[in-house]
Amino acid sequence: MGEDVNDLIKEYLVSFNSYLHDSTSVKRTQNILDLMFYKREIFSTFTMAVFVIRKEGEGLQEPPEDNGIVIDGTEVLHELTSVASACAMLLGLIYALNLAYPKPLRFTFEVLQKILMQLDQHKMSPKCNSLCNKIVFS
Repeated sequence: MGEDVNDLIKEYLVSFNSYLHDSTSVKRTQNILDLMFYKREIFSTFTMAVFVIRKEGEGLQEPPEDNGIVIDGTEVLHELTSVASACAMLLGLIYALNLAYPKPLRFTFEVLQKILMQLDQHKMSPKCNSLCNKIVFS
């Protein structure tokens, strides 16, 4: 749809002095506080996004430290199971809270809503309708 996926899904690498799952409670508490401060700082700039936080040095096959959703700079959901479930939850929140799609992602959300979720299909933009026709007739 010509939109940048980085506007929807934000991935961050976090480096800790010791790992979050360290056995000592003092180190674990400090790492959790560091992560909370880090999240608050980076999320303040987001209008609407899915975030993924990974430990620095871990590969993509390792589960992320956290997946979640940010709306207007506030973390509204976290510890979600996957990016796909986070995108579905974000779409549900947009629908339930009657929020407008962010301009840089309006076509992406329209495709998710009207083509994948099959909601309100009779009101598609020409761009979304064109993609739908290409999918159906290919």
